[in-house]
Amino acid sequence: MTADDPLLASQLVVRVCLFIVAAIAMFGGTVQMFLGQPETSPRLDNVHRFMAGVYLATGVISLWAAMTIRQQGTLVYLLALGVLLAGVGRLVSISRVGLPKPTAVWLGYLIPELVLPFIIAAAHYTGH
Repeated sequence: MTADDPLLASQLVVRVCLFIVAAIAMFGGTVQMFLGQPETSPRLDNVHRFMAGVYLATGVISLWAAMTIRQQGTLVYLLALGVLLAGVGRLVSISRVGLPKPTAVWLGYLIPELVLPFIIAAAHYTGH
């Protein structure tokens, strides 16, 4: 397969999903880096901004993986795992301290985090 060949449908699905992950992570990481964790201790704000940097970097990695999808193997599965674990983290938070308000927004974050990883992994597996 050359760079001029069209992407397989499964590669296109993975690419689109990774672009979505990249956009969310880059936007969310940037916003959280800027906002921090208001009305909290310096320790929690520090951890929050650190994790915002990890979130932002994951977005950049996802963007690169989407743009170079033909060359990607295990990285795609690892990115999908990261998104799934983020969703699991939200589920743990919801079970421990409740669903934040407005609930529709937080469910709008959670559902893709639990669904996209399976779409990404299945489509990537099909394309390789």
